[in-house]
Amino acid sequence: MNKLIIPFLMISLLCKNANAQLMTNKREFSRADTLRGMLTPLRTCYDINYYHLAVKIDLEKQSVSGSNEFKFTANQDFTKLQFDLFENLKIDKIIYKGAEVQFTREFGAVFVTFPTTIKKGSKDSFTVWYNGNPRVAKNAPWDGGFIFKKDKSGNPFVSVACQGLGASVWWPTKDHQSDEVDSMLISIAVPKDLDEVSNGRLRNIVDLKDGYRQHNWFVANPINNYNVAFYIGKYAHWTDTYAGENGPLTIDYWALKEDSAKARPHWDADVKPMLKSFEYWFGPYPWYKDGYKLVQAPHLGMEHQSAVAYGNQFKKGYLGQDLSGTGHGLKWDYITVHESGHEWFANNITTKDIADMWVHEGFTSYSEALFTESTLGKKAGDEYAIGLRRGIANRSPVIGQYNVNNEGSGDMYPKGANLIHTIRQLIDNDEKFRQMLRGMNKEFYHITTTSAEVENYIAKKSGLKLDKVFDQYLRYAKIPVLEYKIYNGILSYRWVTDVKGFDMPVKVSLKMNNYSLIKPTNDWKTSKIDASVNMDNFNADPNFYIKVKKGE
Repeated sequence: MNKLIIPFLMISLLCKNANAQLMTNKREFSRADTLRGMLTPLRTCYDINYYHLAVKIDLEKQSVSGSNEFKFTANQDFTKLQFDLFENLKIDKIIYKGAEVQFTREFGAVFVTFPTTIKKGSKDSFTVWYNGNPRVAKNAPWDGGFIFKKDKSGNPFVSVACQGLGASVWWPTKDHQSDEVDSMLISIAVPKDLDEVSNGRLRNIVDLKDGYRQHNWFVANPINNYNVAFYIGKYAHWTDTYAGENGPLTIDYWALKEDSAKARPHWDADVKPMLKSFEYWFGPYPWYKDGYKLVQAPHLGMEHQSAVAYGNQFKKGYLGQDLSGTGHGLKWDYITVHESGHEWFANNITTKDIADMWVHEGFTSYSEALFTESTLGKKAGDEYAIGLRRGIANRSPVIGQYNVNNEGSGDMYPKGANLIHTIRQLIDNDEKFRQMLRGMNKEFYHITTTSAEVENYIAKKSGLKLDKVFDQYLRYAKIPVLEYKIYNGILSYRWVTDVKGFDMPVKVSLKMNNYSLIKPTNDWKTSKIDASVNMDNFNADPNFYIKVKKGE
């Protein structure tokens, strides 16, 4: 990639749906957005415990048909609830206690009315039968839907990607990140001459009468909706084991048969070093019960839990390019590392609202720097993180708008990573920083959370006052500006920020690489210095993501 490439083009590489994300603050939200993004009483009244999604995928008709069973616990007394299914998909019937029940639809929301009151604390279930032609993605994974492609031999190569858009684009579900199902059985029927891979572990394959085979995969751990996936094609499959912190971790590789010869050495080069690095920094792999799978996909990649989607053409970097511009990113496969990093951040630690998606993408983007550090040394890791800044636009806030299914700026990837890198400098103790990351994955293990809760945890464990730091980097478009002046042996400096009372310490130098900590505020502060020092001698530690400006 040309080092002079403009930030917007970098963002288009770094971010899923980046173009849309940069326009979020100008968007007017609709009733459909609210129905999709708001946690109303019709959603909070029940907690999902278990799904059994059982569908047939017709590749010729590009259609899906079948059912999803909802097992839930009532959080309050209610007679009506909401689940979600895109309006282009037809609901055939909803069965409750052996009989059909009434329902209404508004946009992608489905409202079910039960014949009697479901009591608080009770466990109950209903099943939705449906069919139709799900939206086909035009450019997956940046826009969501089914992906229908062919391999080089002309065989079907089919999958789905739906982050942001929502899992209800292809199956009926409570489509809100705040409520992850506790466990799930995924039953996908495909033509018998093809393989099918989904999340979790394969229980069995059942021959059906119509020339299809049903592949039954059980997910033993909580899983968020957009991670539920399938991959259909003619695959080669091989296995391995990693000696992880929680014992032997099974590794399953699924590559197209025609690509398996180059896939084996390419994946072997990164997967175990990645697992070693991430378990060191973040703690044990979160899904030992379900194993780790890397599956070749007909799109670039996605963090599908325990079945990571891979489509990087067996190249180093991001499709052969280094997003950091340092050269370090060409030493490993971006998709293998980045999407696997999401097993800790996005899949283990999941935000309730996608407005807070920087928690997923910022930490996972920083995992790339940590992997670089683990394999190439700390200097290389620092350089990689700093290099990612060329992809930051600083045009709109990293956090989106709540309750309307709205992601924030695409800056959440590189800017989120550099916020974390800056906080690491403030902590100034790498072991303390590492234990904080590991602690996060314990504190928020298999649950959903919010940016505010994550921010509070980091502040508490670091012992630092970080509220204004988070506000400036996440809730405003611009980064802090350190303004300075030097005159007659006096150094004057201050922060110029949107956040009032911003007081983040920063390391600066009047001599090359000889950094000292100063504590600027929004008011001018002064220090006596050598009268021979001029304006050009002043610089900030590049590991702090700030802008330095000469005052007038």
